[in-house]
Amino acid sequence: MAATRRLAAIMFTDMVGYTALSQADESRALRLLERHNALLRPVFARYRGREVKTAGDSFLVEFESALDATNCAVEIQRLLHEYNLSAPAEARFQIRIGIHLGDVVHSADDVFGDSVNIASRIEPLAEPGGICISEPVFGQVRNKVPNPLESLGPTTLKNVRPSIDVYRVVLPWNVRAPSSSGAELAGLAVLPFSNISPDPKDEYFADGLTEELITVLSQLRELPIISRTSVMQYKATTKPVAQIGLELGVASILEGSVRKAGNRLRITAQLIDAASQRHVWANSYDRELDDVFAVQADIAKQVAEALKIELRVVETTRLASRPAVRPDSYLAYLKGRTLLQGRTTKAGLDQAREQFELAISRDPKNAAAYSGLADTVIRLGWWHRDVPAAESDATARRLVDRAIELDPNLAEAHASLALVLWRDDVTAAEREVRLALSLNPSYSEAHNSLANMLLDQNRPEEALVEYALAEEADPHWALNLYHLGNLLLWLGKVDEAFAKIQKLAALPPDPNGALHGFRAEYYLTRSDWESCRREIEEFERALDEPRNRNLVRALYHAWVGEPEPARSILHQDELLPDRPTGAQHIARIYAELGDLDACFRWLDKAYATTNLSLQRWRIDPRLERVRRDPRFGELLKRRNLR
Repeated sequence: MAATRRLAAIMFTDMVGYTALSQADESRALRLLERHNALLRPVFARYRGREVKTAGDSFLVEFESALDATNCAVEIQRLLHEYNLSAPAEARFQIRIGIHLGDVVHSADDVFGDSVNIASRIEPLAEPGGICISEPVFGQVRNKVPNPLESLGPTTLKNVRPSIDVYRVVLPWNVRAPSSSGAELAGLAVLPFSNISPDPKDEYFADGLTEELITVLSQLRELPIISRTSVMQYKATTKPVAQIGLELGVASILEGSVRKAGNRLRITAQLIDAASQRHVWANSYDRELDDVFAVQADIAKQVAEALKIELRVVETTRLASRPAVRPDSYLAYLKGRTLLQGRTTKAGLDQAREQFELAISRDPKNAAAYSGLADTVIRLGWWHRDVPAAESDATARRLVDRAIELDPNLAEAHASLALVLWRDDVTAAEREVRLALSLNPSYSEAHNSLANMLLDQNRPEEALVEYALAEEADPHWALNLYHLGNLLLWLGKVDEAFAKIQKLAALPPDPNGALHGFRAEYYLTRSDWESCRREIEEFERALDEPRNRNLVRALYHAWVGEPEPARSILHQDELLPDRPTGAQHIARIYAELGDLDACFRWLDKAYATTNLSLQRWRIDPRLERVRRDPRFGELLKRRNLR
């Protein structure tokens, strides 16, 4: 048969580490290969891909469309991601995928030419579990796939001239920001520093120092940092560094200890390569408490140098110019941050507030303390409204403005300002939270806030990316996983949502029972009523407040078509929660019952008393009738949303 030429999209896949595994355990390697082939081949067929050849653990596949090839690659990696979440460790595997579009030569059942060679050279550039595409593919699929496409810049490929532009397909469950050189970044986790002070009460100082180091290092754009919520779970752990690195998805670990005696500090820090457990850098600092900021800045510079990260001028300047704070004010601030972390009860928030107020009284120029106090006021206003909304918002705004006046480069202050602005001007709020992220790219709470704001504006695909970035920075943060999982359910990505359920289930139990609520929503989507009922019962048992349990029970009655028991609960004020967020939950139950008049009456109450969260109302397919009602459009106008 004569050779022919035609335009085609060529995909290369390759299993990560298969050759080494074959040499170490041939029988296991063959089992994995069989599973690999069984998972991939049906996906090729669904996207009209023609398997040209396979060579052990790799595939060469031809597509008529670059879009089909890219969508196929994303589907494969999604499938393998979910498979690995549930598979035992010995059965997991990852692949790399490379795609190029160009002229190929057909002869018999094979394909040849430069385009095939280019595709084979692009595939190794992908991270494990990742996808890389060439410039011609990018030109065909940009704005046609929901995944962001990040440039790795001009890349020289072996035996290919000239260099070509290569792009990375950003997958929501495996987000990595590329460095300027195109190499995969090595993330860092700062483990909780050990307290070896004579006074056990100084434990909070060690915890606060850990948080401050995370904050300082997070200002380095080229270094993804794991947030405090996730690393604090490793406090006093006996797990080896290599295992922690795998669990957090980082290549480097910073650990150390602090000894405080009066006004003297001894801080030790060491940087460890997680895979080899080799010490990369270590240092000790014997300083006065007043010098703690200088120590933090020096550690950040030394870590950057050890990891061969070139500091930008603005980063060097920012590290050197952090405003000095009185030691006693700094200690109170650290204690306040420790108390604020994860607190939702009024008693816990009041304790944090006392410490931030103490910090400000001891040093009125402590910008971080004003930001911490603003965060506390905002949380008290949202969850435990004991003053009028306007008064709470005005107080938080004054505190945030003072923090920014004292330190314009404080990311936390700009994120706090975004929360203040969110209720009345989501555009301005989005601008502030993006500014916070430019100052601290690894600020997981800011990524989560931005995702919520994007959902308020009905921009779910962008929100998916931000939730994924929050997950990358804080992989063990249950609230973010819950938000992300719910969005996946609303978008019909049920299997991906289930993967988040599995990840949540592996975390320490949530005292508020969020996992059971999430599972109930999942089984509702699957119309698995028995499992839904079981999870609702577990959710109720996990809640301390009887009135909150009543709402959960009323919602379940509405789901299963039992309106009378649901209405019986809703019509008795003494059975309903009096917290500010309760109104929108009641509105949701009325929406499920089909009573839109009552639904909007309670939505109006929610808007009047708190920062009404509209994410579910904008996206959840079960609330479509609410969105079609003209009153919903009026509500959006009041929130300055389009």
